Amino acid sequence: MRGLFASRVWTAALVSGFAVLAALPFVADDYSIGVGLALLMWLALTESWCVLSKMTGYVSLGSVVFYGLGATLVVVTWQKVPLWVAVPAAGLVAAAFAALVGGPVLRVRGPYFVILTYGLAELVKYSIIAAESAAGTASRILFGAPDLATIYFAMFALALAATLLLAWVSGSRFGHGLRSLRENEEAAETLGVPVVRYKLAAFVLSAAIPGMVGGVMALRSTYFVVGQVFDPMLSVTVIAMAVLGGGDDTRGPLLGVVFLALLSELLWARAPLLYMVLLGAILVVFVLLVPDGLVGLFDRSGRRRVAASKEAS
Repeated sequence: MRGLFASRVWTAALVSGFAVLAALPFVADDYSIGVGLALLMWLALTESWCVLSKMTGYVSLGSVVFYGLGATLVVVTWQKVPLWVAVPAAGLVAAAFAALVGGPVLRVRGPYFVILTYGLAELVKYSIIAAESAAGTASRILFGAPDLATIYFAMFALALAATLLLAWVSGSRFGHGLRSLRENEEAAETLGVPVVRYKLAAFVLSAAIPGMVGGVMALRSTYFVVGQVFDPMLSVTVIAMAVLGGGDDTRGPLLGVVFLALLSELLWARAPLLYMVLLGAILVVFVLLVPDGLVGLFDRSGRRRVAASKEAS
């Protein structure tokens, strides 16, 4: 009963949060809309990252490769292909790339998988840089990009889609199969879980939304440089938000994103020179003292309140 009540409270809070974000462009100034856009971007990226990495335990540094591929596709096809075609195509290209490389990449695990996904992102980045240099193009300017509100609502749709995707995966038979891989992959395979197929499906699903997010955010900056859209800090930030949030359902990414995004805004405003130092210290504290993240912290607090109320009665 308590679990059902907590689930309903969480669902109500989630719906209310998305309602507030949907109304933000109508009542806020451009700065606040920009903050909301950043929050939605990180939410979409972190929720989609959790589909693979939180569910299976395969920690990936490859979010940036899908983000960068999507951004590159939208920029290259800008004003040649309608935007409503280019952005979904960016997601399809990212998913197709994940399907292409997923077989060999997912054969390794643990720290080797982390290193391999980082190397893959760097390989793709420098391959595109080499292609751009050969074509005599170092950067691109996007003229006639959509206004901030249009970009915001596109990102809102992607954040909502990523949240619904993780919610579906988390509660499905597919999601339970992915959790079994995280606990013991050999035992799961022995029990009949299609390990290779499940891992590849999760990898492809986790790639599509970052590809579209990269395409939308390329329109936000209007100035495209390959090195910027393939910045490894994007993947590191996504992992930090997931770690801070904890859990393997929609609660963790949302709590981690809200906490870290708002904290980042505060630190940039109050202590820009100490930003990375303070951020690193916060991550160390969470890893050492709150290893199961904000979700675990709230769950323990809820259990203590229930135990206290039972003792009082």
